[in-house]
Amino acid sequence: MAYYNGSGYRPYKSKRYRISRRLKNRIIIVASGILIFALIIALISTVFSCICSQPNATEPTINTATIGSSVKATEANKTKTNKIMFKEPEISDDNETTGEFDNEYYIWNNKAFEAFTGSKKDAKTYAQLIKRAKKSLGSSVKVYSAVLPTHIEMGLPNRLKNSDDGITTKPQSDYIKSVYKNLGKKVKFVNAYNLLSEHCKDYIYFDSDRNPTALCGYYAYQAFTEVVNKKAISLNDCEKGTVENFMGSYNNFTGSELNVDTVEYWDLPYKVTSEITNEDGETNTLDGCYDKNIEAGSDAYSVFLYGRNPLEVIKSESKNAKGKIAVVHDSIGSVSVPYFTYNYDEVYSIDFRSYNGSLKKLCSENGIDNVLFINDALGTADSEKLNMIKNILS
Repeated sequence: MAYYNGSGYRPYKSKRYRISRRLKNRIIIVASGILIFALIIALISTVFSCICSQPNATEPTINTATIGSSVKATEANKTKTNKIMFKEPEISDDNETTGEFDNEYYIWNNKAFEAFTGSKKDAKTYAQLIKRAKKSLGSSVKVYSAVLPTHIEMGLPNRLKNSDDGITTKPQSDYIKSVYKNLGKKVKFVNAYNLLSEHCKDYIYFDSDRNPTALCGYYAYQAFTEVVNKKAISLNDCEKGTVENFMGSYNNFTGSELNVDTVEYWDLPYKVTSEITNEDGETNTLDGCYDKNIEAGSDAYSVFLYGRNPLEVIKSESKNAKGKIAVVHDSIGSVSVPYFTYNYDEVYSIDFRSYNGSLKKLCSENGIDNVLFINDALGTADSEKLNMIKNILS
């Protein structure tokens, strides 16, 4: 059956058919609109995600798999790059006061600063030495390296570095970066630079001595715990002690009036015992790892680890402690060693300046499977100190 609609004959369509057809068309139109809207939202989300995931064009990518930054390393953020980003310290400055030289030291605001002259060649030499240590210790021992910046990097304003009114010195961030790049994949690098930069306005360096304070040592330790994914001890859980009137070694080399320092330390909230082997080979066991009977004055720094000893084995009763670690250092690392007792049952403190034993033998005989080398940038560029480290690797 057909009907005439003015333009010709058309097949007859019932009213029910026409309603059904219009409903179907509307459903198709609505569904198409929803699909298009969903596609637009997905496209916008993808573009926004790509933009947000791009690193800052002025900042190199951080290899968080090997570097102890303030961000925890995860499988998702591991990269193949060997670039690291250092945070520039925001140093307190009145923007007016200049300093003056006293011998080779630069005195500013009653603080003594020592120039840094280390080269990329020095950095490579030190890195190769640590790689040699890793090779000697074997695959069963994990080796870590922490190179700390010195006071001039974190305490002297940039306007007084390499200027007519200041001191000629090299940037330690470039040097430490060069150490990292030459360590290879088997040695894990601990980036303490960023944490120290964040806290450069705190009391992390003495004004009258080259050594760092115990607070500086804590941040170096904290950077290590981030690399090994361990919880760091909180200083709030420790009892703070002080030794007053510390007159550091710079007072022996300058005639300038320097600020009088205070040696601070944080007593641990759990029991530790220290088995100390002195330079004569005699062994003595003492409670704790701080000499609280040390007198105020020039020897105040000896509060840490009962002074300078070749080997000190600190046994911990911390409920979080598990495993063993050897920390190879000079006086720079003495301020960090006590904190490791929070995470390890036994901490072997090795002062490479006087230790005459074999590091490999010590690790093998005592089941030590973690070794940390901790030095400052100035020390890693010191050929005499490098020879001392070589001696314990033989």
